[in-house]
Amino acid sequence: MNSGQNPSAGPAEAPTPYEQLGGEDRVKQLVETFYDLMDLEPRYAQLRAAHGNTLESAREKLFWYLCGWLGGPSHYTDRFGHPMLRARHLPFSIGNTERDQWVLCMNQAMDVIGVEAGLQRHLVQTFYGVADWMRNREGESPG
Repeated sequence: MNSGQNPSAGPAEAPTPYEQLGGEDRVKQLVETFYDLMDLEPRYAQLRAAHGNTLESAREKLFWYLCGWLGGPSHYTDRFGHPMLRARHLPFSIGNTERDQWVLCMNQAMDVIGVEAGLQRHLVQTFYGVADWMRNREGESPG
């Protein structure tokens, strides 16, 4: 064959979102930017308040989780087993405001680090569905 391809290899698999994003370093950059924005931007105040005094554990866990969720290494499940996202978030009061702020903050973080527009649109839609599923309180935050 002149093409140099192995005919038994089959069609090439599409790159995972993890690969499209740029791998572990880029996932880390996304998570760090997300939490930095959450900590600094007043428009994410309710979301930030839901995270307690320090963000270090949340940064680490989201990084580990996103690596696997995006199609990369399974850092989170290797440490903790199945993510059980809804169950793990039940102790936190999550309403429409927290959901929307989470998605907006993640979208802004993707803007800041320069995620390709098509991938960003796909991820925002997917993140919204997951964030909406995390809601455990109807309506808006008090105050």
